[in-house]
Amino acid sequence: MPGGDKTVYVTGMGVVNAIADSIPDFEQGLRNGRQSFRYLEGKTVNNARVIGADISSFSFDKRMDSYGGSERVPEAFIDRARKTARRASITVKAALACVLEAYCQADLFNRTIPGDRIAIIVTGSNLTSGIREGYFDKFQKDPEYLTPQYALQFMDTDHVGTLSEIFGIQGEGFTVGGASASGNAGIIKAWQLLQLGLAEACVVVGALTELTNMELQGFYNIGALGGRKYYGEPDKACRPFDEEHEGFLYGQASGCLILESERSAAQRAVRPLAEILGGVINLDGNRSSNPSLAGEIKAMARTLETAGIKPEEVDYINAHGSSSPLGDDTELEAIKGVYKENTSRIVINSTKGLTGHCLFSAGVVEAIAVILQMNFGFIHPNANLEKPSCQEFLFAGKIAVPASIRVAMSNSFGFGGINTSILIKGVR
Repeated sequence: MPGGDKTVYVTGMGVVNAIADSIPDFEQGLRNGRQSFRYLEGKTVNNARVIGADISSFSFDKRMDSYGGSERVPEAFIDRARKTARRASITVKAALACVLEAYCQADLFNRTIPGDRIAIIVTGSNLTSGIREGYFDKFQKDPEYLTPQYALQFMDTDHVGTLSEIFGIQGEGFTVGGASASGNAGIIKAWQLLQLGLAEACVVVGALTELTNMELQGFYNIGALGGRKYYGEPDKACRPFDEEHEGFLYGQASGCLILESERSAAQRAVRPLAEILGGVINLDGNRSSNPSLAGEIKAMARTLETAGIKPEEVDYINAHGSSSPLGDDTELEAIKGVYKENTSRIVINSTKGLTGHCLFSAGVVEAIAVILQMNFGFIHPNANLEKPSCQEFLFAGKIAVPASIRVAMSNSFGFGGINTSILIKGVR
């Protein structure tokens, strides 16, 4: 087995979310504090409409049209992608668009890496709820006419298989299910693969979470879903770290990060966007939805320790910050437990205040947000933070401000006692 590379870079990114259809658009959306919360079509709980942030403006065909005639992407590839997407779910279409954008940024079509030295990790589980719901009525009436494709489509690995087929990926590949921590878990596993030398690059795909009304009702019944206090004002309903926070708002998104070894990036002469210093996953030994102060402290402290970074070296924390009172307050207490007197100078922010909670893709989308802020020198707003729930911290304000972020921590915590933190370093 080839030796591992201790330095792991991000060389490509792609995104589709409620406020942006591409990486450049996402940078502008973050800078401008863009929000896109609204009443979601066809989504209800207790016969009331659900507030969230969906990707209703995304068009796969328009995205493919934008690459037409481009030297960056072979025409044969575009044709193959269109053909594959004809019967694909919105989750697969969004993922395909994100990976293609990341491949272009990493220049992988021109400065190639052998397919067996590229791995792929898709983050999330139960990715086919929308497909199952769409087939259910037809199955009840005529079971024998259920499409044979469903035998492949209902499995999460269909995302791995589809993307690996289109992009010619032949290294390791799997899905990572870690609830809301899935995105970070995928980044951490990719970093570990490269550290071990099992691949030269790893494509990490944050899969779009397609919730049906049954899942939304479940979140509502457990007390996790927000949107009640500001029901008549959707743009004000998501309020991470604000006294009026009451629960998360569902956000649709897909994101892609291409992690690459230092050796490979140097050989291909591509510019790194950021360095992944490492990350940690630890469990609480608890299946409930409640956050754990000890578990969150352990994840952050161990991440700093394993990366050899001192608390005073961190400039920015992209918090889990879901807008849940218990979740937000527990995370702030955990940050104070790890960073102590440094909490008054480290900027704390939540990208969910703009995009909503993207669930399985949240960690990937938020890592992209961190890297964009690093590379473009700003901190994005937390638009609805008017009365912070705690006065001891330095929170991002209502408008973007110039900033130099050298080292950032990004947290993601999931139901079932899953705690994750990653560290990202700028390379400017």
